Amino acid sequence: MDYTLREWVALSRNTSLASAAIKKQCQESDQPVSAVRDTMRRHLHCMMEAVRDGLNENLRSVSGLTGGQASKLHGRLLSGKALCGGLLGKATAYALATAEWNACMGKIVAAPTAGACGILPGALLAMMEERGVTEDQAVDALFVAAAVGESIACQASISGAEGGCQAECGTAAAMAAAALTYLEGGDAQQCVDAAAFAIMNLLGLVCDPVGGLVEVPCVYRNVGSSGIAFTAADMVLSGIRCPIQPDEVILAMKEVGDALPASLRETGEGGCAGCPCMKDACRICR
Repeated sequence: MDYTLREWVALSRNTSLASAAIKKQCQESDQPVSAVRDTMRRHLHCMMEAVRDGLNENLRSVSGLTGGQASKLHGRLLSGKALCGGLLGKATAYALATAEWNACMGKIVAAPTAGACGILPGALLAMMEERGVTEDQAVDALFVAAAVGESIACQASISGAEGGCQAECGTAAAMAAAALTYLEGGDAQQCVDAAAFAIMNLLGLVCDPVGGLVEVPCVYRNVGSSGIAFTAADMVLSGIRCPIQPDEVILAMKEVGDALPASLRETGEGGCAGCPCMKDACRICR
């Protein structure tokens, strides 16, 4: 059974959103808590490895369009010059590293998709390093993110081909925003409000992969969406309530996605994919 965000909040009334999500996973998989947590922990470790490998300065994709950019962003952070500072600076660099590692055929965790794979891992790993979040807490946060992602997938879409990049990076940002809110002590309502704010700020984002590859502008959107996840979490944690029901924001995303023309839904025809300079770049790299 799939739940709306409103239903997730109701299920979490006498427990945490993480515990409610873990209970659901145990029921569906017919496995004990220890087993489902161990599986999620393996996902977390895979995320960590993707960040590590994605920060390699010599990394290059087969197309030559991406690779090595995360190392540059991380280098600026280490130099102390990054405008974003330590926490967000790490989150964005790690998000880019994961997305580039995916483009280079590395192993990643689709969170919820390959094209948006860096946003959630970047946020969690930065929190672990900068805020002292433990592995167990990060695992709990991943279950919170999973609950939000499942709800979006069931009510709208997580596919760029179906709903534009709002469905991919938008969902990933929503998942990350909810996870961040949870880690900072937010309750279930605040978690889903943060998710709604993230979607709201990415509503209408098109899917326009250059050359049909999950590289440009995909990897860079992981960076920008990371910032939205953090600001969404900060809004709700400061006491701001989302003025629109979170589930209605999801339905609005579906409506917008359905209205997008085919050229802006992963066909590689419009948007950035239609820029003449990018068409030339694709001819060169192939």
